[in-house]
Amino acid sequence: MAHPQMFDDDDPVLERVRTIALALPEAQEKVSHGRPTFYTTKVFAYYGGAAKHVTGEIEQHPHSVLVLLDPMDAEVVLERQDSFVPMYLGPSGWIGLEVEELSDDELRELLVDSYRNTASATLVRRLPAGE
Repeated sequence: MAHPQMFDDDDPVLERVRTIALALPEAQEKVSHGRPTFYTTKVFAYYGGAAKHVTGEIEQHPHSVLVLLDPMDAEVVLERQDSFVPMYLGPSGWIGLEVEELSDDELRELLVDSYRNTASATLVRRLPAGE
């Protein structure tokens, strides 16, 4: 059974994520589990996510980005009010942030960091200097 589409293709917030993510070397987009994902051979970002509270309530974050950061960076980012630990991926170190709260520079930095943690060394060397 296919997952329902959980995003609007004309979403301007998604367009911001797409523009930055797809500018990275050999980055591609596909829909996985109803959400846009950005990858090379491994996924480096998801658009949209959900968090499960201790009460069992599930909170949707449709305009968020899920990224895989170094543990020390993730710890710092999780102190932000606009961050959350996503369901399913959180135990593997992924974190979520509301994109609307991020500047383009912050969003780019998060996506590049996640890309560095998932892409091959060959692709990482192709990143522009300073990224």
